[in-house]
Amino acid sequence: MSVHTARLAALRERLRADGLDGFVVPLTDEHMSEYVGSYAQRLAWLTGFEGSAGTAVVLAERAAIFTDGRYTLQVREQVSGEDWDYVPVPQVPVAAWLGDHAPAGARIGYDPWLHTAAWVDEVRAALSAREAALVPVAANPVDAIWADRPAPSPARLTVQPDALAGASSPEKRATIGDWLGKQGADALVLSALDSIAWLLNIRGTDVAHTPVALAFAIVHADGATDLFVAPDKVDATVRQHLGNAVRVRDRADFAAALGDFAGQRVAVDPAGSVAAIADALVAGGAKLLPARDPVLLAKAIKNPVEIAGHRAASARDGAALCRFLRWAEETCPAGTETELSAAARLLAFRQEGGRLLDTSFATISATGAHGASPHYHVTEASDAPIRPGDLYLIDSGGQYADGTTDVTRVIPIGAPTPEMRDRFTRVLKGHIAIATAVFPDGTPGAQIDGFARRPLWEAGLDYGHGTGHGVGAYLSVHEGPQRIAAPNYPGGQSLEPLRAGMMLSNEPGYYKPGEYGIRIENLVLVEPRTIPGGDPDRAMLGFETLTFAPIEREMIDPALLTDDELSWINGYHAAVTKIIGPELDEDDRAWLMRKCSAVTR
Repeated sequence: MSVHTARLAALRERLRADGLDGFVVPLTDEHMSEYVGSYAQRLAWLTGFEGSAGTAVVLAERAAIFTDGRYTLQVREQVSGEDWDYVPVPQVPVAAWLGDHAPAGARIGYDPWLHTAAWVDEVRAALSAREAALVPVAANPVDAIWADRPAPSPARLTVQPDALAGASSPEKRATIGDWLGKQGADALVLSALDSIAWLLNIRGTDVAHTPVALAFAIVHADGATDLFVAPDKVDATVRQHLGNAVRVRDRADFAAALGDFAGQRVAVDPAGSVAAIADALVAGGAKLLPARDPVLLAKAIKNPVEIAGHRAASARDGAALCRFLRWAEETCPAGTETELSAAARLLAFRQEGGRLLDTSFATISATGAHGASPHYHVTEASDAPIRPGDLYLIDSGGQYADGTTDVTRVIPIGAPTPEMRDRFTRVLKGHIAIATAVFPDGTPGAQIDGFARRPLWEAGLDYGHGTGHGVGAYLSVHEGPQRIAAPNYPGGQSLEPLRAGMMLSNEPGYYKPGEYGIRIENLVLVEPRTIPGGDPDRAMLGFETLTFAPIEREMIDPALLTDDELSWINGYHAAVTKIIGPELDEDDRAWLMRKCSAVTR
């Protein structure tokens, strides 16, 4: 019996002891985070799945794991098909599956600190047809059987200086206080870790790759704030930075504090906070004001200081990537390197700059067939040699005090096939279509997503992920509320109007199962555009490309590019040499000049 089969059996035994017929295990924490600390990795511990999004449902006789199109291949490699059914989302939501498979009259457990109130309502409605009940648990049964579960990180908070943040915490809190006044609310509960970090100009290392600290916050109408965090995480420097208007309270006291708002109107984000928060407020007599976290949009629209910081971080990061790409081109054809050794070499190049604080996510170092899994995560067990004939995909980023980066490049190990060049060029055409798009202010990302897909659609091809996600300023590499994706993207983020100052990724791709994957990713900034002869009353927007590193010329089929597309790639490479060249030594600069020479027909 495998370790994960034994864990599934142990959970079922625990559920029987607790009087439950099933239980739902999401990949999140009490802050609804995308990336979570090791203490909250319940899904990975139970199933073996190491992706960044997923949910498991365990019934007495059946179990299912729910993942989206990014993880179709990965989930089958990591999770036993003998123990688990593979269920695609959003095609089959958890609620619908439970509505079809939960036994009549069953008691299905859930942890109210890991699900939103909307999710609870949806699942309850689906179960009602089977006269089954959704039951909140006081203690998570996975934790009860996870004997060596890690403790939450004890790392201390750090201060994000105003000189890098571009605005002080008192200024930000005053803005939120004004928002509360306009809403007629007395307080706002914040549970999103990056919202708290941005609002208070603090950072932490409690979650890998994301510089946040485990905390909750309650902001009052006068801007005064209660910060609930483990006391040992706050030193004298942080206390001085926070000032008297921020009261530091023990994180363990947060749930009880929610009962102190009887008769008061409290704003809570229903999409970004867990059901337990709303339940505690209502139980204490508070009046709930469902409202989107007002920090989200303020955080998404970068100020001039944050934009300047990102440009500096991007140039530094691009130089490290260029040195890596030269190393890979010269070294990998020998067949002596692997996915892990290549990722380690890229990390070393970034570290040599002396400013890297962390990677912004686990590097996707994928050769050959592994590249066909968009979010492939290399492990010692899966580590593959990089061999001639492969396409090697490297998707990576860095966390710097002045910015967060995310970039993907693909290089051929040896000569690419005509099909590889065709697919790569179509992906490049889609990338250029986004980079050069011009659109009215307020256009949602859903209306732009198809620009990137058209060159692939014309050949009967597509890719199974969004085209772009928001990016934080020394915060989360995946940041809302904006996104470039199809209109039905979960959470409605692709319907968020794009606004000047937002940063997003531009990353179309193509994936051939069992053979290779292609993705070209740069970060872009939404900025105003002036269109000669256009309606003077219609504000227009476009994208400024922020990421600079060569796009592999040997993969491009110039015959597929229009004159304007040829002009774009050559102009982009000219900018790469201008911005990155000064960051390199003479030999690396000479290599870069060759890689960025003009593409011609």
